[in-house]
Amino acid sequence: MSLTELSSNVFSRSKKDWWKSAVVYQVYPRSFQDSNGDGIGDLRGILGRLDHLQRLGVDVIWLSPIYRSPQADNGYDISDYEQIDPVFGTFADFDELLDGAHRRGIKIVMDLVVNHTSDQHPWFIESRSSITNPKRDWYIWRDPRPGSTPGRPGSEPTNWKSFFSGSTWELDTTTGQYYLHLFDRRQPDLNWENDDMRAAVYAMMRRWLDRGVDGFRMDVINLISKDPAYPDAPGAFDSYGDGFSFYAHGPRLHEYLQEMNREVFAGRDGMLTVGEMPGVTTTQAKAFTDPERHELNMVFQFEHVGLDHGEGSKFAHQPLRPGDLAESFTTWQDALAETGWNSLYLSNHDQPRPVSRFGDDETWWRESATALATILHMQRGTPYIYQGEEIGMTNHPFPTVSSLRDIESLNHLSHEVDAGASEVLVLRDIRRIGRDNARTPVQWTSHPLAGFTEGTPWIDVNPNTSWLNANAQYGQPGSVFEHYRSLIALRHELPVVALGSFRRIDTDSRAVFAFERRLEAATLIVIANLSSTNTRVDLSDELPTIWSSRLLLSNWTDGQASGQQFRPWEARVYSL
Repeated sequence: MSLTELSSNVFSRSKKDWWKSAVVYQVYPRSFQDSNGDGIGDLRGILGRLDHLQRLGVDVIWLSPIYRSPQADNGYDISDYEQIDPVFGTFADFDELLDGAHRRGIKIVMDLVVNHTSDQHPWFIESRSSITNPKRDWYIWRDPRPGSTPGRPGSEPTNWKSFFSGSTWELDTTTGQYYLHLFDRRQPDLNWENDDMRAAVYAMMRRWLDRGVDGFRMDVINLISKDPAYPDAPGAFDSYGDGFSFYAHGPRLHEYLQEMNREVFAGRDGMLTVGEMPGVTTTQAKAFTDPERHELNMVFQFEHVGLDHGEGSKFAHQPLRPGDLAESFTTWQDALAETGWNSLYLSNHDQPRPVSRFGDDETWWRESATALATILHMQRGTPYIYQGEEIGMTNHPFPTVSSLRDIESLNHLSHEVDAGASEVLVLRDIRRIGRDNARTPVQWTSHPLAGFTEGTPWIDVNPNTSWLNANAQYGQPGSVFEHYRSLIALRHELPVVALGSFRRIDTDSRAVFAFERRLEAATLIVIANLSSTNTRVDLSDELPTIWSSRLLLSNWTDGQASGQQFRPWEARVYSL
């Protein structure tokens, strides 16, 4: 039986698990496409680019938040879960987008941000109005530390450090208590211990599903259950302690996710649920994604995007060693081989561009972008593409502080400069790892504004749009875009790509990532040289016929693939 003939008999086994053979594309609306000239991407802009996504071949659009928001954290501070922010459009626009996507066979998944809200959300406005307000307990309030002076450093209820620098606690002068915010002070954490609050969240989720959306990506969902004792963190650094072990993976997390599943998803087969979980371990991920536990389809883990983080901060650089990325991927493939399911990603709205981070965006830009795509999309799991990744967009040069927009980067800069650090050096670190890299406008054309807007873009366009853009890659053999199309087509056509087993193949070089995918009679071998130098790969002892096997896909299109010799960033897929 051929690879293609296996397709219908394997993929028809479970429509409920359609997402196992799907590819998801994340849209960050603010930076995708502007339709009205205000310099900010919007829903009608996305609608106008659906043909690009259909041409690429993706199955799902994950929409970053489009809800009403003051935009302190670009929409991840929600002031109304059930209204579209006017900057993005209207419900009529959303419904037209939903219909347009569905007619093209593309599902829509919403971003669910329920660890915290905006401080402008009516729930929080009520909660902070008085200690006796019925919604007071919908958020997390605590008295100042005993014997301290409220408002001064050290008076906070705990010594936890915020993800966005400084304390996780903010004093509310009206009531004299502090509220918890793991992120920005304008993003107060919801209290998931409160039954009424949870019921309100579940009701909101059901209404979105009733409207026709196909699931949720759940923002930092592993932070919704905290240690009820709220202890101080040991090992303080930078004047505050790392409280992660006390506010992540709390004692009621599984209970909440199972309750959410019952209250929201029961009776709705085929919904996609993926939980963002910083710090999640393989053992924890297996539990969250075990279908018998009825929690989540998959999780986003952070191990591979933390490989280059230094001590105490992602802005402290630790050079990536050859083989580190492959080892991390292998760990997760092996751990979730029998139970659970992997999400596969190289970037998202919080991460720098993968070709700049893991590849070589100068000498071997196209080759490294396509090699990285190959090793990701040929693994077992559901691949996620972040907008612009499919054309190999790179990090932005960000020449000055004034070109930055991200609240995390700006807070870090302010904190470090206040502590005596060089602004030049801090900006260098932000330029390498900062979130703004992912948020520059998608580069559609060679125009200086990239075809993104006719106005002034909210954040600068990368100047390399003059040569790096979608229009220049459509229909061009070997382009990054066309390589992504080929990878997606393989996943759709060959069940072994979506469902086959994974086995790492050892090679003599740490720069080479080689693995086998097997399903029934079908076997694929993936080999990639993840370096900027020529490398020899010898697999003759284990796979003596590999070099005479059918070459299914290569990212070098010159027809010169030469057996054991792999050129810089050369990736091949063989069918045995």
